[in-house]
Amino acid sequence: MEYRQLTPVEFEDLAGRILYEDNHLLVFNKRPGEITQGDKTGDEPLTETLKAFIAQRDAKPGKVFLGLPHRLDRPVSGVCLLAKTSKALERLTAMFRDGGARKTYWALCCARPEPPEGHLEEWIVRNEQQNKSYIVAPGATPRKDAKLARLDYRYLRSTDRYHLVEVDLLTGRHHQIRCQLAHLGCPIKGDLKYGAPRSNPDGGICLHARCIRFTHPVKKTGMEVSAPIPASWKGI
Repeated sequence: MEYRQLTPVEFEDLAGRILYEDNHLLVFNKRPGEITQGDKTGDEPLTETLKAFIAQRDAKPGKVFLGLPHRLDRPVSGVCLLAKTSKALERLTAMFRDGGARKTYWALCCARPEPPEGHLEEWIVRNEQQNKSYIVAPGATPRKDAKLARLDYRYLRSTDRYHLVEVDLLTGRHHQIRCQLAHLGCPIKGDLKYGAPRSNPDGGICLHARCIRFTHPVKKTGMEVSAPIPASWKGI
């Protein structure tokens, strides 16, 4: 199969953002604005870009396999785990589905959370037309399409204007962190959709998949991979 030829600058950039790789896995540091899988925009997804990278780096003549057991929203940055074999993909997908893989996020928020740490458990409804999620009002009977969203959060520190919050994601709902933190009164910097006052220059939001913990699908060893925060997060 023919893959597009990457420029030297593209190749070097991609190589520098690989956080871990072996014969079964590739863990990559995604930037805001990159899409993990194809959408209606027609932009090249990260999976295809990385297939081209592997084909070029390894001089691989055939088709490159690269599967995605989880996803990150387009404006979000950070750790993205990909599977290099169908067996690894199947096992990792099951791990994410069953709660065996855990993700920790860092969010740069427009307000400091009160209380400074806690557990959020709320019903969320997704509006497909708006591509936005909403919290079901407390005491209301959850709609059939509502899903329970759970996370733990902890305030870490502040800059002059923003506040760093760590989130341990316990369920993987649509826009869950963005929606629940905004409902707490702490919209994420740059996230206009959920109440931030202004956008970020790169069009992304300051939500970063900081760390992922999982069991290696073949070696059965515990894995923990972290991604450095974006350079644009000044003062953190």
